[in-house]
Amino acid sequence: MTEPAVTRIALVDDDDLFRESLSLNLADEGYAVETFDRAPPLLEFFAAGKTVDIALLDWRMPGMDGIDLLRQMRARGIDVPVIFLTVLSDEIYEEAALAGGALDFVEKSRSLSILLKRIRLIQGGAKSGGEEGGGAAQPALRRLGSLELRLENSRAFWKGARVDLTLTEFNIVSLMAAQPEQDVSYRQIYDLVHGKDFVAGFGPSGYRANVRAFIKRIRQKFRAADSAFDCIENYPGFGYRWGHEAGVGVVTAEIGPSDRAVRAD
Repeated sequence: MTEPAVTRIALVDDDDLFRESLSLNLADEGYAVETFDRAPPLLEFFAAGKTVDIALLDWRMPGMDGIDLLRQMRARGIDVPVIFLTVLSDEIYEEAALAGGALDFVEKSRSLSILLKRIRLIQGGAKSGGEEGGGAAQPALRRLGSLELRLENSRAFWKGARVDLTLTEFNIVSLMAAQPEQDVSYRQIYDLVHGKDFVAGFGPSGYRANVRAFIKRIRQKFRAADSAFDCIENYPGFGYRWGHEAGVGVVTAEIGPSDRAVRAD
């Protein structure tokens, strides 16, 4: 029986203690970790023909910072999925990271379990919005009215305009869009974010506040693209649904990799 391939991770951070601690924790979880204390050595690593499956980038570093490193990677055709790890929590930094091509943005203060969940989403179910497949090829593109979800790179568009969602936010939208006009419970959304049966804080229903915060941010991002956006509906006490788009019939389409024409962002 063939052994599953080990996921290779590049960790770039100028904080020696943080870098060492996180790399050891990731190694304990079964990942092969390459560490770099600055941006240029990672670019040299790629220039030598080496590669990884996921890159974890710090934002603030001497010389070339994380966002410039990401731009350099993309300019050189290095399309490795990127997660930013940073102490910078303002939304302006998250928006810049996502617009630059990162898949996710995680504050360093978050627990290791949160980062591991994001990594596993990239490894597996992220590209299908968390759906379990039975071996059939997943679609590359899902359309629902004015919503377009490009599942191969976790990008969302509304009326042709890109909506910069984190990987987690993208998966929440994909979950609801996969079953339009059907209610999705708070717990279903929370399990998608944190993993099934994760214990939430703040009492037995603490997970609801967490889900509401995610939905609020998703709505804000769609409304930045279209102030009239109102497709995410609340079912009080239960959850949310992707509702009917005003003035548009229910038109859905899933396009597989072999059917889709090549199209640049």
